[in-house]
Amino acid sequence: MVPLLHGGGVGSAFESGTEETGRDDIRLASHAQEYSTSFATMPSFLKELRRRSRASFKTDNSHSDESNGSNDGNNELPQSKSSSTLSSIFNGGSNTPPTTLNSLRSPSNPNLNGTNGNKTSPPPTHRPRMPSGQSRYSIAGMPQGNGAPARAVQYTSPLAPHILSVSDGSWVHQKILLIYGQIDPQQPMDGQVTVCHHQDTFPPTTWPVCDSHFKALVHLQPGPNRLRLDFLPPRRPSQPATPHSSWININYLPLVSSPPLQLAILVAKDSPKTFDAVPERIKTEGNGLDTAVKKFKMSAYLWQAFTGEQMNRNGFGRRCFRFEEEWQPGSLTNRDLEMNTMRNEAKIHIITLDKTVQEIRDLDLAQQYEPAKKKGDLFGIAMDACKKYFAPRPGQKQYVSCMFLDTHWDKEKGTVRGHAALGGGDDAVKLAIFGSHALQSYPAHIEEVVPAFTDCTRTDTKYVANDCNESGSSWEAANIGIGAHMHETGHLFGCPHQESGVMLRDYVRLNRTFTCREPYCTRTKSQGQRLCLPTDECNWHRLDALRFRFHPCFQLPTDPTIPAEDSIQVWAVDNGTTLVTAATGIAWIEIFVEGDDLCRHWIEYLDQTSGPAGAPRQITLTEQELRSRVGEQNKNKKLKLKIFSVGQGEHEIADFSQLGGKNARQKLPDGRVGLKSSKLGFSQMEGSKPQEVILESTHKQTKLLVAVRVYHGFALDGLEFVYEDGETQLFGKRGGKDGGDEFLLDTRKSETILGFYVRAGFWIDGIQILTSLGRRSEIYGNKMGGSGHMLIPPRGFSIAGVYGSVAQWLDGFGLIITR
Repeated sequence: MVPLLHGGGVGSAFESGTEETGRDDIRLASHAQEYSTSFATMPSFLKELRRRSRASFKTDNSHSDESNGSNDGNNELPQSKSSSTLSSIFNGGSNTPPTTLNSLRSPSNPNLNGTNGNKTSPPPTHRPRMPSGQSRYSIAGMPQGNGAPARAVQYTSPLAPHILSVSDGSWVHQKILLIYGQIDPQQPMDGQVTVCHHQDTFPPTTWPVCDSHFKALVHLQPGPNRLRLDFLPPRRPSQPATPHSSWININYLPLVSSPPLQLAILVAKDSPKTFDAVPERIKTEGNGLDTAVKKFKMSAYLWQAFTGEQMNRNGFGRRCFRFEEEWQPGSLTNRDLEMNTMRNEAKIHIITLDKTVQEIRDLDLAQQYEPAKKKGDLFGIAMDACKKYFAPRPGQKQYVSCMFLDTHWDKEKGTVRGHAALGGGDDAVKLAIFGSHALQSYPAHIEEVVPAFTDCTRTDTKYVANDCNESGSSWEAANIGIGAHMHETGHLFGCPHQESGVMLRDYVRLNRTFTCREPYCTRTKSQGQRLCLPTDECNWHRLDALRFRFHPCFQLPTDPTIPAEDSIQVWAVDNGTTLVTAATGIAWIEIFVEGDDLCRHWIEYLDQTSGPAGAPRQITLTEQELRSRVGEQNKNKKLKLKIFSVGQGEHEIADFSQLGGKNARQKLPDGRVGLKSSKLGFSQMEGSKPQEVILESTHKQTKLLVAVRVYHGFALDGLEFVYEDGETQLFGKRGGKDGGDEFLLDTRKSETILGFYVRAGFWIDGIQILTSLGRRSEIYGNKMGGSGHMLIPPRGFSIAGVYGSVAQWLDGFGLIITR
């Protein structure tokens, strides 16, 4: 992205051109002065001849030049022929000024609009100056105003809208931005705010103002966006409608380098391609597949706007997931349908299942329909369909949020059929599924967002469901449908249930995020007209925001590259101290008290100023410190820890107090204490037996380790440590490749084994040797098997041996370290 220079000159890329233009202007001014001097000394009859013939020199072009000036309240003279050189650049050498200047005409000045016949303004007597803070030609082609020059004063009156949620010049990464602001905190009033979008690329949208508070959704174009907000207060019939305006600049940078969240609608092979709706809705907006696509798309952009704002409130900037977009007929505004406007918007994939409508509706979750025989199979059906449709390759992961179109409210049985609310997935596809039973209440366009979240129409259970008895009205049904599907999408991104927020059904008040007043609620029986401030809104839990911060779908172009290695190692050392190491850095630790399923205590290690680069690679934990965080009432309860790394690694300690037990410590032959790392592999293969090797070079000065011989095939069979005197120590078996592969150490430079990079899952797939000189062997065994783990002792310790288990091949591996 090329930076913009908001000064009186042109951007740096045009400096040479600007300098040349300035020379041309100086030469023009010099010629004009010489012409004026000679005109003053010429004979009188020549002066009279020039005055009589001057009108004949005027052409349409010269008239246009004089009428394209700027009147921004700064009393600057209009810019006309002084920019003739730049005009020739942009217009092929003609005298017509750039088309960009046409937008500077003011409707309040007829002379500027060329509507005053032959009456034109007198020519300037000197070269006009550029208005302060205005760039004539921006590097990126960005006009300094939304159809008007830049204003020196952003707020034209005390009643001009003040935007509080985003600052001027901010960078955002989603197409639909949620903003919040106030009019005049000292004088509560109602009215409406109209958002005028950049260069009229999106129709103006109007949003209610309640007690001087307003919230709005703003459509952005890639690049710089100059937005104008007009506030119209209530007025008497005799008073003119005078808007109070403010301007803000927002830069929109789409995230095209991070994996997208795919949106899909699943339809049965014999589907009528309709969804449940009351007759009035069917008559006014329809209930076909086209309507479903518009409503699902709009709800997804609401997820995005909500999440981007929440991430910003948590101090992580306006990072958010993105959608796969395509060039298509626009539907984010209802006026796009009237004008047949094409836009780049989220793609909704239509996936046809190999099941019939009846087969889908017979598959329900137990909590929705007790007599169901096949519980939860809808998730498997959706997973199979998505894998077949997207066909992810090995190592590539797809993130898909789906909606079953053929969900149906069965009023006789009192249940929603063909619906499941689930999120999860495997290494190939991360999936969230939901039904369409609340789809009729969703907004289809931006203009319908506030009406949808304030519609008090009672739910007619003859036609549609009252989901969990929390959808008694249309706006509450929109909360449940949009919010619960976002909840399942949170599971897709790895979020568990939390003690508060979206992941604990906080979405029943999702409406407060997009409106300033809440209507009557059938769920709580609370009266309407409640003012909804940011503190009253639904939110993502802090732990959800931490997960999003390091998720691949939320990566920014400015984020440093994070290695694929995601392992976390725990080492119980002396005096009840535990060391935790992670190559990518430790982000946070969740603490679970015995009996708690939800995390209520956690420790963050991320430095907000330096980002992931500030995450420590080694930390020290003590039981005393952990007990102090969970409270005196939990001092005797068992503590479980979940440790998370910057590389999205996760490690669980089931009982922290047992971490440094007898099984984790042993005495070495020289009397020192050996400490065992956490073990990789499950050690559950048939015939698996424990095994360990204490390296003789660590306790015998006469032993020099010169090589490591690795036996492997499609998995790791064994390691043989070779000494200078020809003796060896074998860990595992001599299987796989005949003779194995040998990795030599440079003993002349005192090279030693620093650690191992291990590919492991259920068993040990492969291994790489790391040395003290920074060298790495190749990865022996299955290079793509399992997941990667870095086994390197913490600072102050070295490798004393290895331990694990062996069956047909190695199915367990860990280090024994010592000081």
